Amino acid sequence: MRLTISKSSRVAVLLAASALALTACGSGSSSDGGSQAADNQLGLVTPGTLTVCSDIPYPPFEFEKDGQYTGFDMDMVGEIAKGLDLELKVQDVGFDGLQSGVVLNAGQCDMGASAITITEERKKNLAFTEPYYDSLQSLLVPAGSDIKTIEDLSGKSVGVQQGTTGEKYTRENAPSDAEIRAYPSDGELFPALQSGGVDAVLQDLPVNLGHLENGKYEVVQEFKTDEKYGFAMKKEGTEALLQAVDGQLKDLRDSGKYQEIYDKYFKQ
Repeated sequence: MRLTISKSSRVAVLLAASALALTACGSGSSSDGGSQAADNQLGLVTPGTLTVCSDIPYPPFEFEKDGQYTGFDMDMVGEIAKGLDLELKVQDVGFDGLQSGVVLNAGQCDMGASAITITEERKKNLAFTEPYYDSLQSLLVPAGSDIKTIEDLSGKSVGVQQGTTGEKYTRENAPSDAEIRAYPSDGELFPALQSGGVDAVLQDLPVNLGHLENGKYEVVQEFKTDEKYGFAMKKEGTEALLQAVDGQLKDLRDSGKYQEIYDKYFKQ
């Protein structure tokens, strides 16, 4: 069911639409082209639809349940789409192609929502919304493991997700003789720990907290890395959509809806 566009997002869209109209006038576009632009003021891949790319599974941010995509990120983009009077379409893609900007800059989707940390390196290829989540890194091991800190990974194997800030942190801080094994997604990473393929996993704290399995595994160390997640868009031509989504994020916080979604997935 579509909802009417919120006040702050309506202002952002109108401002963006005015800018688009001026650009169209200056370029001598046809009346038909102008009409099409007016119908797609946010420059969406598919007019009327917010197409979101995400690397699934990565619980509690994105995962599949009962044949539907859900999680903190999915609930957030669902509310954003409703607030912008848009349908929502989610595509499952690899994280490396998403965080590098390849998927978005190729026009496969409008926005990336996949627990993407905002970094200076990524900002070279992507545009980011205002931050919507603060995160920590963490070290997960089987209960009773002799690994208690990252220093204990000396001579051990540790699993990370390829292309993530967790991988970067591990390579910069783990002992030089630790064996670092990178996996495409959490869907391969955690099973590697379960099967004994790695001795530990280093990744985002909320994800590791979802793998405790009633005490079979434990988080033995947390790392404050001052990471903030943002929704990502291609570097150029997304100014209108960026303003509109930032407006929605503000509305969600002001209305209390953000806190409601946050508590659903993270309240201890």
